[in-house]
Amino acid sequence: MALDRQWFQDMEARIPQGQVRTRFAPSPTGYMHVGNLRTALYTYLIARHAGGRFLLRIEDTDQARLVDGADARIYAALTACGLHWDEGPDVGGPVGPYVQTQRRELYGKYAQLLLDTGHAYRCFCSEHRLAQLRQDDPNAKYDRHCLSLTPEQVEEKLAAGQPFVVRQRIPEGSTTFQDAVYGEITVDNGELDDQILLKSDGLPTYNFANVVDDHLMGITHVVRGAEYLSSTPKYNLLYAAFGWQVPTYIHCASVLITDSDTGATRKMSKRKGDPSYEDLAQQGYLPQAVVNYVALLGWAPHGALAERELFTLDELADAFEVSGISKSPSCFDLDKLTYFNAAYLRALPPEEFARLARPYLRQGVQNPAYDLDAIAQLLQARCEKLSDIPEKVDFFDALPDYDPALFTNKKSKTDPQVARAMLQAALPVLSQLPVWEQPAIHDALVQLAQSLEVKNATLLWPVRIALAGKAVTPGGAVEICHILGREEALKRIQAGLDKLA
Repeated sequence: MALDRQWFQDMEARIPQGQVRTRFAPSPTGYMHVGNLRTALYTYLIARHAGGRFLLRIEDTDQARLVDGADARIYAALTACGLHWDEGPDVGGPVGPYVQTQRRELYGKYAQLLLDTGHAYRCFCSEHRLAQLRQDDPNAKYDRHCLSLTPEQVEEKLAAGQPFVVRQRIPEGSTTFQDAVYGEITVDNGELDDQILLKSDGLPTYNFANVVDDHLMGITHVVRGAEYLSSTPKYNLLYAAFGWQVPTYIHCASVLITDSDTGATRKMSKRKGDPSYEDLAQQGYLPQAVVNYVALLGWAPHGALAERELFTLDELADAFEVSGISKSPSCFDLDKLTYFNAAYLRALPPEEFARLARPYLRQGVQNPAYDLDAIAQLLQARCEKLSDIPEKVDFFDALPDYDPALFTNKKSKTDPQVARAMLQAALPVLSQLPVWEQPAIHDALVQLAQSLEVKNATLLWPVRIALAGKAVTPGGAVEICHILGREEALKRIQAGLDKLA
């Protein structure tokens, strides 16, 4: 096959130069797990820190593993986290298309270029023969059976329509590459397999498409998991075969988690039920809290920022240095993420918190008579994640069947007898209030405590238990009284007295 050299020159001419260009290249095979999100985040931050471009590329060549709707979930997760791409399938750009199956025709041309220069060869081995090789030794490399075919034999098989794949021809010697995190690494080429570059259906393998697309899209920095370190020499040999410049490699150590069943530390895995980004969002974690926490899973800021924990996305972009990435695995800690999330919830403007809380409030409080914004005000300082809200506020709709033992509280100096006396005193005071407003309720109960010569807590504890039927509530007796309204509040206090009779 005669190659059109001008076509290759035209492809080179399209490549943007003189800027940092990074890409997040997920496969649409499922949910965005935490490791994916961290890769996307670091890729984004490197580009933004340098004033460069962040690309989104969908790697869908593994058609057997595609999941319907997975690409939409990828877009939604990135958008929710603020990781907006400058070029991609939906926004276009100078080096599109940005979906690998839409670039199918060009991979064959680059594979042919490698065939013509002796850096690749056609392999006609059947699946049966390859399976037998693996049966003898599951870890065995391909035995290069087809490398010894003469040009005439190759032509004969092509003429007969025999299916084939294109394999990379690994040269003798060793390959050395630089990684920004792990430093210089040298690998004996004898350890490398003659990997398949182009499958029999004409689609490229992940490794081949990655190299071709990264070069043609002008990618300068490649961020990926440390599990790809072993594949990197093969990438470098492909770059060398084409005469292309190698990008800066940034391999990140694994994110680990403590297995809840065994107590052992292992790599995070969706198959084992570990949370994806979507799971965390459904559990009520804010995207900005997740982003902040995930950024610190394997990276730390330098200098004056070394002890700081809370960063906006823009602040992360300003602070992010590749030298801050650790070689050591990090451990995902849901309690630590919850701590971050609580800090972000409390820092929200009240109206924004109320907006985010509203659907969760409505799950727990369906009575339209209650002011959800007023309940949200009680929650903001006491809420760690949004999904906690329904259970915290369900007492507004229906008073639970609580244990009278709740009226006993050592700190408030209450027991059933004291509680009954407090509720008996509070009932007429509250029923006779001229206006049912929060300041009026507060002043009436404080004055009542003074007249009874007890501490405020001694009166307010039993009133709150009677109103809510829970030991822990968002807001105290005064706030709950006000939101419930006079009729319901008095009804519940009387029910408390009945329990203590």
